[in-house]
Amino acid sequence: MSRIDETMEFIPVKIAILTVSDTRTLAEDTSGQTLVDRLEKAGHILAAREIVRDERGEIAEKLREWCADSAIDVVISTGGTGLTGRDVTVEAHRDVYEKEIEAFGTVFTHVSMAKIGTSAVQSRATGGVSNGTYLFALPGSSGACRDAWDEILERQLDYRHRPCNFVEIFPRLDEHKRRK
Repeated sequence: MSRIDETMEFIPVKIAILTVSDTRTLAEDTSGQTLVDRLEKAGHILAAREIVRDERGEIAEKLREWCADSAIDVVISTGGTGLTGRDVTVEAHRDVYEKEIEAFGTVFTHVSMAKIGTSAVQSRATGGVSNGTYLFALPGSSGACRDAWDEILERQLDYRHRPCNFVEIFPRLDEHKRRK
């Protein structure tokens, strides 16, 4: 069963928040702020925060930039995961991924089903890894960001979470690049 091992030391993770929107400003970015509030409350470090337009190339460029930055361990984006023509965040993430974490979207859908029923099928939340950095794309609603953090990311980004978590495998994410 899933649990936090209180005998282990907490390791703060450096997290960047990327809001994808053609219209929001930081002052209006409730979804991004929801994530910032939660990651800071959990003891993690806000490494960066920006808003980019719903443009696939711009989103992918920012993801690549942050994946190359050793001061960032995790990037969480919010917005642009729906089905409309302007929703290109998932495609931008997949342009950057070296590996996709397929189960992230599945688990997010499961969590969403409990909250919003079959409307959960309209979300394309996704997760992946690139250049030793975890990437997660969440819907643009504050509720979806709360659900993803509270039900999935808070635990998986806590080194003390058992039986396993994302943090403990950070050193091995890019081991293929060190092979001879």
